[in-house]
Amino acid sequence: MKIISASTEILDATPYLEQTIEEAGRVCYKSEDRITEDSAAGFIERLAASEHESVLEHGSITVKFICDRGVSHELVRHRLASFSQESTRYCNYSKDKFGNELTFIRPCFFKEGWEATILWQDAMANAEQTYLDMLKAGASPQEARSVLPNSLKTEIVVTANPREWKHIFKLRCATAAHPQMREVMIPLQAKFAARWPAIFGGSDNA
Repeated sequence: MKIISASTEILDATPYLEQTIEEAGRVCYKSEDRITEDSAAGFIERLAASEHESVLEHGSITVKFICDRGVSHELVRHRLASFSQESTRYCNYSKDKFGNELTFIRPCFFKEGWEATILWQDAMANAEQTYLDMLKAGASPQEARSVLPNSLKTEIVVTANPREWKHIFKLRCATAAHPQMREVMIPLQAKFAARWPAIFGGSDNA
């Protein structure tokens, strides 16, 4: 049994994303002649002030999440995004390429030494043993997965346009969001803000 922390990685994005959005948006006003090397930020700020958010749908950003399956179940509710996820139907975790073991995501709200933490670790160990025993007994991976818990590690690649990412951050960074969702989304929003400050750096993105 392996226990790891959740993480994210930006895999790909539209090149010159902010400039692409500016070029698309200026078509609306036929103001392409005002484009300069540093005009995108101000233009995007004016779009936000006028709530002309549809222009933010030009371009895309792709992120790989390593998280537990509970978090992934919430992610896929964002219908305007595209998803590709590690399949428990086809992945046989008893094989060498998976280390012949299950990997679980450490819940961020459990502290080392807590009774609840020990109980969780015992439950994960029991789930792993039952899963491996079912495979040995002839069950297929898609049958044995019925005993896999929410804490099972999964990898899911998410692609969305900037407007949808802003919506995702608004919901998933909020104090009411699940702690494990906030664990991945708050640092990811900071990565976005550092890379595309004109789009994700404003006060409306927190």
